[in-house]
Amino acid sequence: MNYSIFAPSDSRRYLRWAVAAFFFVQGLSFAAWASRIPDIKNMLHLTEGGLGTVLLALPLGLMASLPISGWMVTHYGSKKMVLIGAILYAITLTFIGFVTRTEQLVIALFAFGLWGNLTNIAVNTQAVAVEQVYGKSIMASFHGLWSLAGFVSAMIGSLFISVHVPPHIHFIVIALFAFAIIFTAYKHTMPDTEKEAGEEQPMFVKPDRDLLILGLIGFCAMVCEGAMFDWSGVYFQEAVHVPASLTTLGYVAFMGTMTGGRFAGDWLANRLGRRTMLQLSGTLMGTGLAIAVAFPHLVTATIGFLLVGFGVSSVVPLVYSATGRSKTMSPGMALAAVSSISFIGFLIGPPLIGIVAQFANLRWSFAIVGLLATLTAYLSTKARLID
Repeated sequence: MNYSIFAPSDSRRYLRWAVAAFFFVQGLSFAAWASRIPDIKNMLHLTEGGLGTVLLALPLGLMASLPISGWMVTHYGSKKMVLIGAILYAITLTFIGFVTRTEQLVIALFAFGLWGNLTNIAVNTQAVAVEQVYGKSIMASFHGLWSLAGFVSAMIGSLFISVHVPPHIHFIVIALFAFAIIFTAYKHTMPDTEKEAGEEQPMFVKPDRDLLILGLIGFCAMVCEGAMFDWSGVYFQEAVHVPASLTTLGYVAFMGTMTGGRFAGDWLANRLGRRTMLQLSGTLMGTGLAIAVAFPHLVTATIGFLLVGFGVSSVVPLVYSATGRSKTMSPGMALAAVSSISFIGFLIGPPLIGIVAQFANLRWSFAIVGLLATLTAYLSTKARLID
């Protein structure tokens, strides 16, 4: 579908910033919740094990929504669904702040994951359409704004915690800010075509070979991303043996280059080509982890994690961009299929690290993740939708 009929050259900027605003709202809301997890844990008197079990509700809600989110975006249109999803996402955030029992938190987190994924599929479908209007890679910058919003929201959370603002007030403030952004940006989002809004497709569709390969690329990258999110601090503590004050250095290094890489990723992809960029990303992830594993010292491990962050940064945006060019499925259904495969990697990455470390050590765990990350470079040569 050629979306350029909706966007004269002088209005493309509004389309881009409207979609970017919804990415920002998602990152803002999610990081607000994440910043208050310790407070809610203490408020509900949860143990570490109990908290870990409760936190599973969010990815379970996300996974439960994957099949139906694509169908809803295709059937009702991404413009309508991004509005509904973002509103419900912000409302559910406020509900989390008012929970008084563990079962209430489980239900709220399940809904948070559900609406979060509906918004994710809808806003990425919008992003694919806007990218087609531009005729060049701009997807990574959208995902970069999600990361930037997360950083801003984490800083706001730290401020509220320091002045003893309770979670429910914090979440209400964020939700009100989110509503202001949502209703300002919505009128500028990409309109749905008559074919897409109301298009009849079965709810469950088997992805073709091209989408499966994209899903596998996303899977490998998200195994690496999930492992870095959950285990980078532990790696610096137990493998690099840094002082307690420096255990977060690896995570900060990874997040810094991942965020920066997303803003630079479009520029590089447009100059190097999307396929070359994916191959470079896979090589950087594998090389970075190899350095951190082979030389587990403060400087070398930090350099390794910097490379991993930059490598990870553009993979999912490039995969989602290519997914939107599928000729066999609508963008919403294709994104839901590829997201499903990719997100499994995000879920199994952290447990994989723990299981391998139990039988060997953390360096072996990260070495295996590095091999999977390097596989991204090979799979990108087989992906016909990349260019």
